[in-house]
Amino acid sequence: MIILPFMVGKVIMVHDGRSFQQVNVIDLGISTKIAIEMCAFIRGMPLAKAKATLERVIDKEAAVPFKRFTEGAGHKKGISAGKHPLKASQEFLKLFKALEANAQNKGLSSSLRIIHACAQQAARPLHYGRKRRIRMKRTHLELAVQEMEPAKKEAKETKQSRVDKSKATKPKATTPNKGMEEK
Repeated sequence: MIILPFMVGKVIMVHDGRSFQQVNVIDLGISTKIAIEMCAFIRGMPLAKAKATLERVIDKEAAVPFKRFTEGAGHKKGISAGKHPLKASQEFLKLFKALEANAQNKGLSSSLRIIHACAQQAARPLHYGRKRRIRMKRTHLELAVQEMEPAKKEAKETKQSRVDKSKATKPKATTPNKGMEEK
């Protein structure tokens, strides 16, 4: 197994090259603040669940919780403040499809978990045309997935065996000696 450390922002990620896949996008035309909130929302999710959740966000059935940049974000059911970022959700879904295709091309299974999601502000160029001082929104985005380990069946068996052992070794309640009660 080869362990390759590399820098991603200020976080060092150590992984083996076989069960890991990442995608980096520069100058993506979405808001950095929205991208930061969405990264916090999807980080740690299985890739299939993240795709389904963002499709529900596009259909406005679910909202992305906003915890850091809450100005203008109204209260949503089940969360305090949230929004339905359509454009950013569509861009994230495109990246998920590319990430999944890259992982399949590399030979990884389809059960993937998002282990790293990071958004950083990019250069903000001026809009073309007569109007001055209008800047475009740009964001750098990093996503990384890793194969999920299969669920261990042994863990369930050990819990059952522990319960059986605890029943077998449980001491029986003793009654006080009758001779002691009479005195």
